[in-house]
Amino acid sequence: MRNNIHLYRNKYILLFILPGAILIFMILNISFGSVHIPIREIWKLITGESNNIIYTNIIIKSRIPQTITACLAGSALAVSGLILQTMFKNPLAGPSVLGINSGASLGVALVTLFFTGTYQISSHGNMMHLSSLLAAFLGAFLIMLVILFMAAKVKNNAMLLIIGLMVGYITSSLVSVLKYYSMQENIHAFVMWGLGSFSNTSWLDMRLFIPIILSGLLLSLFAVKSLNMLNLGERYAQNLGLNVKTSRFFIIFITSILASVITAFCGPIAFLGLAVPHISRLLSHSTDHKVLIPHTMLTGAMLALLCNLLARMPWTDYTLPINAVTSIFGAPVVIYIILKKRNLL
Repeated sequence: MRNNIHLYRNKYILLFILPGAILIFMILNISFGSVHIPIREIWKLITGESNNIIYTNIIIKSRIPQTITACLAGSALAVSGLILQTMFKNPLAGPSVLGINSGASLGVALVTLFFTGTYQISSHGNMMHLSSLLAAFLGAFLIMLVILFMAAKVKNNAMLLIIGLMVGYITSSLVSVLKYYSMQENIHAFVMWGLGSFSNTSWLDMRLFIPIILSGLLLSLFAVKSLNMLNLGERYAQNLGLNVKTSRFFIIFITSILASVITAFCGPIAFLGLAVPHISRLLSHSTDHKVLIPHTMLTGAMLALLCNLLARMPWTDYTLPINAVTSIFGAPVVIYIILKKRNLL
């Protein structure tokens, strides 16, 4: 009885601790980078007392958009992974399993690999940047439509998962063909996009990015009851009166929208969607999605901010690709899951 009370308290104590950790990491993300900005300067900017134009420009134009992007992308990827793992009853499911990321990659490949200097132009915020975003979103959206169509036709989740993986392989093959016949500088630009980054979103992009991500996260909260039923098994959920086909369609729609928008703006971010749900389960000691979804949102935001901070390599002039850092955190979690499943731990 005491253990149950202790676990119950831990679930909700974490919901207060995690926002504090997120706030700390947001401040550190704004402060640290190739140019260190003292926290007192950040406070002066907030209170309107800052006279340092250089610091103000760095914070307003670069660091705040990057920090918001990391926070929202981490939350959205983590929640997408959680609900897909529940639906497919597969601990290794993530936002990439449905081929959404591959669809976005195909869209960007079509633009990047056929226009010389795409990213040289996009870094100045020109039309080519918008073309890349639009192509990524359209590629992901088309794959989403295919998966939603299949979800209406296929009754078995395992079959749907296999179809999603096969669609991903097909689009990846098309990308490989495009790369084979493209110029070297264009391939380099596409590879750089594929490494992922939270720094490519401007305030103009935020007008689209923030509302869609927040809407997707809000919709995920409406899936709590369905997810808890599916967690008990598909047949049991049907016996409880759940329309499995409608619920599956709704879940795929949410994850597709979130994954497509994040991939379009940030590139294919690895491992956060796969690893964070497991970390949330370990921290919360719960399988109730009423607890798990808020935990996963907060944990995803915190870890994305931490990875973004580490990728900047504070006090140096170098930066790392965000996927290099997320993989360092995510891969050990996946290894742990596999060993745990095999009862080797």
